[in-house]
Amino acid sequence: MADIKKNTVHTLDITGYTAEGMGVARLEGRVVFVPFTIQGERWRVRLEKVNKNMAWGRGVELLLPSPQRLEPDCPLYGRCGGCQFRHMSYQEELRAKSQHIADALERIGHVKLNLPPVLGAEAPLRYRNKVQFPVSQGKRGLSIGYYRPRSHDVLDAPDCPLQPEAVTRLRGAFKAWMEKHAVPAYAEETGKGLIRHLYVRTNSRGESLTCVVANGESLPYSGALVEALRRSDPGLAGVVLNINTRDTNVILGDQYVTLWGQDWLEEELCQLSFRLSIPSFFQINRTQTQRLYHTALDLAALTGAETVLDLYCGIGTISLALAKRAGQVVGAELVPQAIEDAKENARRNSIQNARFICGDAGAVVRRLAEDGIRPQVITVDPPRKGLAPEVPAILAGMAPERIVYVSCDPATLARDIARFSLLGYQPATIQGIDLFPRTQHVETVCLLTRMK
Repeated sequence: MADIKKNTVHTLDITGYTAEGMGVARLEGRVVFVPFTIQGERWRVRLEKVNKNMAWGRGVELLLPSPQRLEPDCPLYGRCGGCQFRHMSYQEELRAKSQHIADALERIGHVKLNLPPVLGAEAPLRYRNKVQFPVSQGKRGLSIGYYRPRSHDVLDAPDCPLQPEAVTRLRGAFKAWMEKHAVPAYAEETGKGLIRHLYVRTNSRGESLTCVVANGESLPYSGALVEALRRSDPGLAGVVLNINTRDTNVILGDQYVTLWGQDWLEEELCQLSFRLSIPSFFQINRTQTQRLYHTALDLAALTGAETVLDLYCGIGTISLALAKRAGQVVGAELVPQAIEDAKENARRNSIQNARFICGDAGAVVRRLAEDGIRPQVITVDPPRKGLAPEVPAILAGMAPERIVYVSCDPATLARDIARFSLLGYQPATIQGIDLFPRTQHVETVCLLTRMK
């Protein structure tokens, strides 16, 4: 029997992956988690933490490499925590994500279906259309980049393979401006200093919008900053100051000052036009989001006569795409500003068969019932925590023919599928779509149909 203690080294075969993308091995009844390994590999693993049923280790010698192993293409890989799959081929990453969805459905949802392969991205690089850099002054100097895993220590990141090259140039110009003019970074510990975050949004036209989040109501040398940013990116459309003087982890404050240009970008999605301000929610991978929405629309199987309820509608992206194929669409969302944006987006696109209600699921359902409206199709796109416990019963009580569930977490999707199954709705189709290549995240669309 092996001596299973911290710092002991064991030869292990990697047999699968965790939801976070770590390799999984077994050692005398214990599950061992080993980051940056690939299924099928054999490693010498040093145990770093051991408990009764599980252990966490670090690979110290690769004895049998996988043919899917790659040399990571980012010098910060493993240190910034943003990516989990840069050591393997994209095909193997998609296989790991398919396994993650299937495992969650079977373990939590008690569902065993033959799932189609996850729809991968044609361009798994430079896809992020929004980047938020924390800014910090430490022992290593000024850092503008990303938090190290499980910490608030900012790792300086001159470039990231997931962000557009325009973002890289804007970040470089911003850092040079801070250093040249000795503009102080904000310090969480003391609440002193000025610059908290640099935020950059881009669109498919090659335009960008830069926002500086500051612990103050003005920026010194703002003219020099605008000039430097405009030189670094010819597509720059505007520079905005966001004022956040609160002691909080929330990135954006409530006040905005436009320093130059405009405070919004225009973007197209599914042949619709959207106006995006700094706080607007918009999926970060436009191309894959279109595939996601087209998949959801196909599963909704609309004929043009249906009434559709779209819960968690945000700024109306899915609602307005549905409206092109439905009789009428009602979008519902808890955030008042998002509802105002959704109404404006309907006006922008001359869509008149969509209306938007601010409220939670229960309140919206009661209002629709009072109006004599019963949707034949319901779509939901909840946050990572999934649906609130009471929501499946509320939706099932409306007796729609189909429910299309867009999920950003297979585990909470599986939990909610189990809840719907007790209410007479079974999963008919489940499709994974990779919106976040090289990271652990994967989106899933599920069609739930009412049992006769």
